[in-house]
Amino acid sequence: MALPAAEWRDRPGLRRIVAALNSNGGAVKIVGGAVRDTLLGLPVTDIDLATPLLPQEVTRRLEMADIKVIPTGIVHGTVTAIASGDHYEITTLRHDIETDGRRATIAFAKDWRDDAARRDFTINALYADPETGLIDDWFGGLADIDAGRIAFIGDAATRIAEDHLRILRFYRFAARFGRGELDAASHTAVVTARQSLKSLSRERIADELLKILSLPDPRAIAVQMATDGIFEVLLPELDPDFAVMFDRLLANERAAGAAPASLRRLSALLPADAAIAEQVASRLRLSTRQRKHLAVLAGHRGDIARPARQLAHAVGIEAARDVHLLAGDAVAARDLEDWQVPALPVKGGDIVARGIAAGPDVARILKAVEAAWVAEDFPGAARVAELVDQKIGRTSD
Repeated sequence: MALPAAEWRDRPGLRRIVAALNSNGGAVKIVGGAVRDTLLGLPVTDIDLATPLLPQEVTRRLEMADIKVIPTGIVHGTVTAIASGDHYEITTLRHDIETDGRRATIAFAKDWRDDAARRDFTINALYADPETGLIDDWFGGLADIDAGRIAFIGDAATRIAEDHLRILRFYRFAARFGRGELDAASHTAVVTARQSLKSLSRERIADELLKILSLPDPRAIAVQMATDGIFEVLLPELDPDFAVMFDRLLANERAAGAAPASLRRLSALLPADAAIAEQVASRLRLSTRQRKHLAVLAGHRGDIARPARQLAHAVGIEAARDVHLLAGDAVAARDLEDWQVPALPVKGGDIVARGIAAGPDVARILKAVEAAWVAEDFPGAARVAELVDQKIGRTSD
């Protein structure tokens, strides 16, 4: 079988790289996602190449062809080539010497099949000749693509023991590329090995979990992960009724035309409790911005009766929109699309200029004016001037 025609196959930068690595007894093939996604008719974003040439020889050949090389992962045999403005990762064929479930000790190899055997799923172990498009498939990846089946290469338990993150990758790939029932042997192996997820760094877990949640429709796989006990290990705070919230959220996202947002969807898995959201964010080592956003969504989910603009004034437009997508409705979320929170058109100096002595009275008047301004849906400067007069009058009284 050969790859169908695709725009990326004719890119000048790729042709220059292939010519440099194929000359004088060299060899290079396209590997992994570019092959898989082209067969599935999906857009190709990353083009990875594999070669039996050692990294130093890869670098020498490319530089001789005036192609810039960055040693992005030279210890593991990977360099990044920049040709005609495009980036390509090129990795020397490898086989594993030792693994501990988190990282592997590798040795460079000459055999394409050895390199394919260390990959995770059959659909990711497809290699294509960049010139003819002919595909090498040692483990049934082509048949699995046709069947919509996500299956580990060889013994599933062995593949998982090499890298425990493959448990989560199995669910992500099943949600993205799978159809029908999960592959029985692979599914059994990930469920059996789920406790090994505890050995992974929190950052790797968070990265993979957020990738799952950013898929177009991760509802079914999230329910499957809950059923399989994956969230008992990763997310013990999971709300027992998360499926109801998740359904509502995705329906509102579709109605509002909102793009998937992994933090918003993570919030849908959790109770409406800011302290719990903070706890989860801390454990997953999320950034400060992510932690605050998650806590705001949890803490304000009960504020959906509050007008959307008022909520946006209090917590920001993005957070207010997410709150309404989670627990409110798409109409309120859409109302915030082209709106910006305005600035209060009066400052403390304006109040002092009206005869109020600088000090706590000014702050109290400003606060009262702002509250009335928000309650009246942010009227213009003329109305704000009237509100200032009213509040100054009450202060004088």
